[in-house]
Amino acid sequence: MKNKFYITTTIPYANAPPHIGFALEIVQADVLARWNSLLGKNVFFLTGTDEHGTKNYQTAKKNNLSPQEFVDKNSSLFRELTNALNISNNNFIRTTDKKTHWPGVVELWKILEKNGDIYKKKYKGKYCQGCERFITEKELIDNKCQDHPNLEIQNLDEENYFFKLSKYSDQITKLIKSNKLLIHPEKWKNDFLSLIKDGLTDVSFSRDIKHLSWGIPVPNDKNQVMYVWCDALTNYLTGIGYPDKKYEKYWPADVHLVGKDMLRFHTGIWPGMLLSAKLPLPKKVLVHGFLTVNGKKMSKSLGNVVSPLDLSKKYQADTIRYSLIRATPFGDDGDFDETALISRNNDELANKLGNLISRVSTLAEKYGIEKTTSTLKIDSEKISLLIDSYEFDKALNEIFTFIDKTNEYIQHKKPWEVHSPQREAPQQSEESRSKSESNSRKVLYEIVFAIKNIAILLSPFMPETSEKIAKTFNFKIALNEIDKPLKSAKPGDIKKSEILFKKI
Repeated sequence: MKNKFYITTTIPYANAPPHIGFALEIVQADVLARWNSLLGKNVFFLTGTDEHGTKNYQTAKKNNLSPQEFVDKNSSLFRELTNALNISNNNFIRTTDKKTHWPGVVELWKILEKNGDIYKKKYKGKYCQGCERFITEKELIDNKCQDHPNLEIQNLDEENYFFKLSKYSDQITKLIKSNKLLIHPEKWKNDFLSLIKDGLTDVSFSRDIKHLSWGIPVPNDKNQVMYVWCDALTNYLTGIGYPDKKYEKYWPADVHLVGKDMLRFHTGIWPGMLLSAKLPLPKKVLVHGFLTVNGKKMSKSLGNVVSPLDLSKKYQADTIRYSLIRATPFGDDGDFDETALISRNNDELANKLGNLISRVSTLAEKYGIEKTTSTLKIDSEKISLLIDSYEFDKALNEIFTFIDKTNEYIQHKKPWEVHSPQREAPQQSEESRSKSESNSRKVLYEIVFAIKNIAILLSPFMPETSEKIAKTFNFKIALNEIDKPLKSAKPGDIKKSEILFKKI
């Protein structure tokens, strides 16, 4: 389909409730989905939960729940998060969905097998339960996984099915080097190429049912279940209808948005699977960093794991969204600090934006606005370029710099003064006073015009706030409305805005 935009997040494990790091990922994806929708594209935005695998199975046992009961509970929390943060996803895929997901996974397995890329062998190796994969000696430090140093490395010896990823190693490397499979930011492209300089190795694609019974059964082998990566990665196809032909409407994905720890799977195993199946590759893999909390890595032992669902019970969705994006340059690690969130809410959202809307809507309700040529214009082209290059924090900075400029403009022009009964101007003629009042309404028009452009460009980041502003001043949230003249309004046509952000 021309003019389509298909974006996905990773699908997080349902072995625990969502944490603030995934909230960042899903908000970043939502900004891109909403921005491309503003551009007039047919957007499909997929997220969901990964519900098979060892971690889910073992954590369920510890909680005295069946695996299905356990993942149902946690998956519902991720779905709740999409509502709490006003996420515009079109589908929420669950890998335990036998109707929607399983048929596509089985179909893809059969295609890989038919193409000679799945084989069975006995394997002995070191396995990291946290990564859900076998790892090599050179990846270990003091016999510990670098990403999961608190977990014991297991020595596994069993017969599994393997996928011939090594067969596609050179092809994948060339695709990444040529940017036909584009990894952004560039540093993560270089990081992955360094990781695979000695070539990609074949990967385990199944587990013996004696060790793991929780998963999609391997076709024609009742003693094996599919390994998590074969199952989970295929969600990007099944979430848009695969194996039904309707998936072709959106495939290939325009963007896979992933955390840096997920890069190797999305630019190694997944392209290998697609090449084997002779399916188009995703166009772009965007990689975001991790979030620390007050400068420290999140961990249960430190007691600093931040729940975005708990935050959403205390703060508005747009306050959380704004704080996450404003504080985190895309691709880099960021830091979450609740005190900083409160400061941003009070100083930037309530004092600057909220106060501007309240003040101007009050004046516009009282005096009306009169159409004129506005000199107060935002650099929408620059902001568009920043969003298109994923510099979300810089785009927000540009918008809020213009909000400052607009606040300074109203303070300088003082459009309320001419209407003030205390104003001493007995010598002023009726004609002169009428002209002064007309000029003040024109100043208000310029400021409302600026507010319209602010709200439109802010809408991917803070959709609820932007819609409230649009409703107050009677305009539509659409890119083609930027710089389009407003209509004049008589006193009372515009009503005073509700308070957009309460001080915390």
